[in-house]
Amino acid sequence: MRLRFSQDIEKLLKRIANQPLTIGDILAQTSERGFSLLIVLLALPFLSPVMPPGLSAISGFGCILIGLQMALGMRKLWLPRKIHLFKFPSKFSSQLLKSLEKITKLLTKFVRPRIPKITENSYVWRLNGLCIACLAILLSLPISFIPFTNTIPAIAILILAVATLEADGLLLGVGYVLTAINTLLFGTIGYLLWQAPHVLKNLLGSIGINF
Repeated sequence: MRLRFSQDIEKLLKRIANQPLTIGDILAQTSERGFSLLIVLLALPFLSPVMPPGLSAISGFGCILIGLQMALGMRKLWLPRKIHLFKFPSKFSSQLLKSLEKITKLLTKFVRPRIPKITENSYVWRLNGLCIACLAILLSLPISFIPFTNTIPAIAILILAVATLEADGLLLGVGYVLTAINTLLFGTIGYLLWQAPHVLKNLLGSIGINF
């Protein structure tokens, strides 16, 4: 069974490959689902080994803004002109499609509509937005020299967005657990950088990373 979110994103990426679309174009085509679909599209690049220049800043800031608006209970999305007019690079869409295929193969095995009353609750919508905004802030921190500090929050963001799109309350719970793990992980990294940088330096040095 193909997940609806993957079909929507795949259509968008194929269109981008043929003709660059702005984020504004994407929103115009996706209505309210545009919140979560756009979050998926913005988070996907962080799973790629190399990102085009400028995309990480746009993607991270975009996720923060969308998350905050969800947290405020908004159902109509507003974005600054610079983000609204940003065009996804056509050549990069093929890489995103490969990432999407891997994610879809994994999620198709267990994602399905479950406990819809949870995912449709307005307070849960706000909580999801708050979690996504917090994860996007962690994603944007200038500590990319530490392995997986982009990937781990991006995965949690994707799980929350997909759970919302597919009305899967159980997957949403997984997303909350991942949010808590991310918060604990980044809190530990922050503590080590502030109070015991030599410990973090030795840990990273043991795997061949110097900073």
